Amino acid sequence: MYYNDPRLQFPVRVENPDPRFARALQQAIGGVEGEIRVCMQYFFQGWGARGPKKYRDMLLTTATEELGHIEMLATAVALNLEGAPLSLQEEVSQDAIGGAILNGVNFQQILSSGLNAMPVNSDGIPFDMSHIYASGNAAADMTANVMAESTGRVLAVRLYNMTDDPGMKEMLQFLIARDTMHQNQWLAALEDMGGFEKNFPIPNSHPQGEELQEFSYAFLGFDRDGAEPVQGRWSNGTSMDGKGTFTSRPMEPLGDEPKLAPPPPASGAQDKQMDGTSILAGLV
Repeated sequence: MYYNDPRLQFPVRVENPDPRFARALQQAIGGVEGEIRVCMQYFFQGWGARGPKKYRDMLLTTATEELGHIEMLATAVALNLEGAPLSLQEEVSQDAIGGAILNGVNFQQILSSGLNAMPVNSDGIPFDMSHIYASGNAAADMTANVMAESTGRVLAVRLYNMTDDPGMKEMLQFLIARDTMHQNQWLAALEDMGGFEKNFPIPNSHPQGEELQEFSYAFLGFDRDGAEPVQGRWSNGTSMDGKGTFTSRPMEPLGDEPKLAPPPPASGAQDKQMDGTSILAGLV
């Protein structure tokens, strides 16, 4: 069950409406880095969470907060669109060049939503939920959440740098601060589960002794000349999970060239493809 409070989580004010910035803000709503993405990701992770109840509760609490962020941004889009021209003729009459403001507007905000926000990105493409990651593995989900909040904070900082409106800057600084908290929150959840050494590799329930451990901590190079791979923290020293030692070496092919059987006669292939003798002869 969810409850609604008509008051915004944080004040949203626009001193100088800017339809172009309204379009940019759509990325923070319906872009892959946006608030719909993290909101739905945390909801589906929480609704499907198994194990200690505190992780489910934390996920759903944060998902509910993100609903409020969507509302804030939708309000900011609407306020930035107030006063936007409703016709090409109106705008062109104001600007002989052809309408600098209108050139930056998302036409859907005029034609489809009545100067309001939409569940789309800055190009008007609907968010389709394909970037919602809810694996059922708590550590994997928390790791994905750190990435989601990181890219969201990058976007918020870029938006902050795009505007000179004091109200928009204040709102974005609030959202940037919440992204800071959420990044640390998900990392803290991983630590609460035992940290890197207890959780990685994910899933930690698979017997690591059964994997081909020769490759478990080897950084492999794929330069054609067989050169040594680029070196760094990932190529020597103790692995991040504390369960191995990083090494590095050029990779050599371990398998043979694939040899596939000719296609079946009714598969729609060319007759030469079904000439097994000639095809296979070329592979030997």
